[in-house]
Amino acid sequence: MERVVIVADLMSRDVVAVQPSTNLADAAQCMLRHHISGLPVLNESGHLVGVLSEGDLLRRPELGTSGRQANWIKAFLKPASLAAEYVHTHSRLVGDVMSMPPIFVRPETSLAKAAELMLQKSVKRLPVLQGEILVGVISRVDMLNALAPRLIDENKDVCEEEILRSIEEALAKELWAPKAGLQVSVHGDVVRLEGCVFSQNLNEKDS
Repeated sequence: MERVVIVADLMSRDVVAVQPSTNLADAAQCMLRHHISGLPVLNESGHLVGVLSEGDLLRRPELGTSGRQANWIKAFLKPASLAAEYVHTHSRLVGDVMSMPPIFVRPETSLAKAAELMLQKSVKRLPVLQGEILVGVISRVDMLNALAPRLIDENKDVCEEEILRSIEEALAKELWAPKAGLQVSVHGDVVRLEGCVFSQNLNEKDS
């Protein structure tokens, strides 16, 4: 049985982090310098309190992207909400702009669960906590680095019969795939599906 890949297998352990009191300009420069899309935010005790991401910096007056709520929308918002939004888009401190509460995973979390969490929350990086201690970060880039060589290895010395068999086995497990009338053929690196489909969605899956 193949071993389940966990976060600890792929996570980056050399973590760059900032504090809530860090100047936003310094944090932005740090992200650019290290070519990363986000930074864990740690308090003075070293505990994770938030995450600063590229998304947190999109709405800024310096870029002309802070935006203004229409007056009729503001009428339905509480003053506290409007004030918080203003601080979020205008503050120069990480603590005022970061996303809270932080979304994180554990070293023993399966890679499948981490990937699903990234998709659900629309994030590119997840801090990894061991207890309350930040021990790493798992990113989409880490997953891509692990995926690329596996794709190459799986394509080595694979005959057309093996490709055909694996596709037929995969289709048999999918509820959307017709159980009859679907012909699969493999010619070199090209897989062709032929048969009748009953919706545009099925046609897109086949293509």
